[in-house]
Amino acid sequence: MAARALIFQGTGSDVGKSLIVAGLARVLADRGLKVRPFKPQNMSNNAAVTTDGGEIGRAQALQARAARTPSTVHMNPVLLKPQSETGAQIVVRGRVHGVAKAAAYQHLKPELMQHVLDSFSRLRHEADIILVEGAGSASEINLRANDIANMGFARAAGVPVVLVGDIDRGGVIASLVGTKAVIEPGDAALVRGFLINKFRGDPALFASGTAMIEEATGWAPLGLVPFFPDARLLPAEDALALGRESPDKPHARIRIAVPVLPHIANFDDLDPLEAEPAVDVVRVRSGEALPGNADLIILLGSKATVADLIALRQAGFHIDITAHLRRGGAVIGLCGGYQMLGRTIADPSGVEGPPGRTEGLGFLDVETVLSGEKRLEPVHGEARGSPFAGYEMHMGVTTGPDCARPFARRSDGAPDGAVSADGRVVGTYIHGLFGDDRQRTAWLTRLGAGPSRIAHDALVESTLDRLAAHLANHIDIDRLLSLAR
Repeated sequence: MAARALIFQGTGSDVGKSLIVAGLARVLADRGLKVRPFKPQNMSNNAAVTTDGGEIGRAQALQARAARTPSTVHMNPVLLKPQSETGAQIVVRGRVHGVAKAAAYQHLKPELMQHVLDSFSRLRHEADIILVEGAGSASEINLRANDIANMGFARAAGVPVVLVGDIDRGGVIASLVGTKAVIEPGDAALVRGFLINKFRGDPALFASGTAMIEEATGWAPLGLVPFFPDARLLPAEDALALGRESPDKPHARIRIAVPVLPHIANFDDLDPLEAEPAVDVVRVRSGEALPGNADLIILLGSKATVADLIALRQAGFHIDITAHLRRGGAVIGLCGGYQMLGRTIADPSGVEGPPGRTEGLGFLDVETVLSGEKRLEPVHGEARGSPFAGYEMHMGVTTGPDCARPFARRSDGAPDGAVSADGRVVGTYIHGLFGDDRQRTAWLTRLGAGPSRIAHDALVESTLDRLAAHLANHIDIDRLLSLAR
């Protein structure tokens, strides 16, 4: 029998849909249900490698973990990875399908809807319930034609809708009632109820507000969810999370500086470090200087390495990095950051833009040639005397004299990365490096912070459990289940 399903759509972006789906997945999995997360279309450069060898949005990988099930490419059949202000790489069922500008992408949607519905059908035959996450806002009626992410998918698949509003940003009554006012009557009829997320204060003060929304829309109120501060301990869906303030670390022993570049990718590599009480992670944007007292600079991955390298130079970060190394500091480049650290980046096939060759930062004696083939796989081995487990997700091959000093050696014996002659500049294609407690401890000890004080996997699991308990206390779970079809 096909699984029941609900789709959680938002009144806007970043209202907390991903977190709510993750928490509910854990609630229902703990009730003994076979739960599968699903997001028809995601736009994010924060991606994860799946157990079946593809890539999906990081949020869907977290939701699969919350549901206690392996992640698959069918949980996020269409992933858009922005490469410019108007264009994105299109990943279909975990593999690169092509690149398209925003306008051209709209014409591809009818073709992509078939992949979406097929993946959804596959999941329905292996689960008891599917929790679907919409994208952006349900009220973007200018994008309603050929929509595959929100109401277009809900209509095509016959899935009831729960609308999520964010009270923390203000105007939640208007955003929920306004959505009912602007969407098509047929779409509005699919909405069965609403949730109000990120509430702060006395819930009794909003009781009349909930009643007003119910009266104006005819939708059932399903819960008033208080703000969940521990959300910062879980991987974020997209770069909007980078704008949030980092917690104060009055007892931090080391400082790590991270330039935030326009096409930053897989920035959840920072999460385990930010969870460490002894580590102050400083995210630095254009117009600011990298702090002179940083112990380590991390150059993260990028979806458009050449464009981000140019942005790095325009921001003057290359001058700050040079000064940092002169003071005896350390630098590590992950994936795209590794490529930037070399002497040149060649793009003969125009993978990221017009074919050409770009001068790198020159801190590593290596050269990179970009190619259209993407490497996607989990890896483990040893790096600088400590074990690691992580994954690779990159396009391009890096070679050169400094590769004779590899940073790591995989379990199959293959070398990875490069280290400068003085040992202070490291480049690697390994993502998830700091998520391994053993490897993170080695880095923190080397930098003077002492061993890691957390078990990161256990921290994520306990946070998901707390999130599940939080939602179960504030959402009518039984009523929610009764709405699923």
